[in-house]
Amino acid sequence: MHIDAVPNRTSRPTYLLRESYRIGKKVRKRTLANLSGLADEQIEAIRAVLAGVAMRPVEELFEVVRSRSHGAVQAVRVAMQRLGFEGLI
Repeated sequence: MHIDAVPNRTSRPTYLLRESYRIGKKVRKRTLANLSGLADEQIEAIRAVLAGVAMRPVEELFEVVRSRSHGAVQAVRVAMQRLGFEGLI
């Protein structure tokens, strides 16, 4: 599988996810998906995955420095909604 960029004269190129296969001695291409609606970064990420580049989870790329709890505030908000307090505010 590979990504083909098909140039257009008046707009940005069309990006197609394609698969190559053979029928006898002829090489054919089968279009699997049109990727033109995706952002350039997403297309490059798909290209990297198809090339076999190892991707790392987001959790490994960032370090959590501090997280604030919000459970108590959420519980009070849900209780107020159930009791009908949102109409009083």
